[in-house]
Amino acid sequence: MHKFERLEVWQLAIEYADLCYAIAAKLPKQEEYNLALQMRRAAISIALNIAEGSTSQTDPEQARFLAIAIRSLIETVACQHLIHRRNYLADTTPLREAYQASEKLVAKLQAMRRKVLEGPTLQEDGPEYIVDARTPFDEMSNDKGPKTNEERPTTNDQSSSFVVRRSTTSILQP
Repeated sequence: MHKFERLEVWQLAIEYADLCYAIAAKLPKQEEYNLALQMRRAAISIALNIAEGSTSQTDPEQARFLAIAIRSLIETVACQHLIHRRNYLADTTPLREAYQASEKLVAKLQAMRRKVLEGPTLQEDGPEYIVDARTPFDEMSNDKGPKTNEERPTTNDQSSSFVVRRSTTSILQP
């Protein structure tokens, strides 16, 4: 499992992207390549920048990726305002849910960014990764996500496993 997959902000970003995709799917056809596409791209950018930043070599570099994720999040909120202003959704419940999720996510992203900028308090001492043939996508269920490490099938093939030592900066979910 990659470190970013254990980050709470990354998990929240994935859930938020699902909300944004659901809203974009309900937009009129004329907005497919405008507002819907822009909202989907910005929502995905949040999770991608969190993931990419988690592999940064320095704290300022990780903070830069988190800042980009925050800006992408704000972009999706602007899309929600435009959707509401144009009365594209008869039921505004999805907009309210996404807006509430955006407030939680932006607060957590800002807190993480502040903590990263404080310095090396988040540096880890070269954790070990066990890399094997299994992936989070093995035997995916329809519950919007991969199974946890404990739920994944195990393999007895020792040749497919090896240890990688790596040092990163991140705030990991317990």
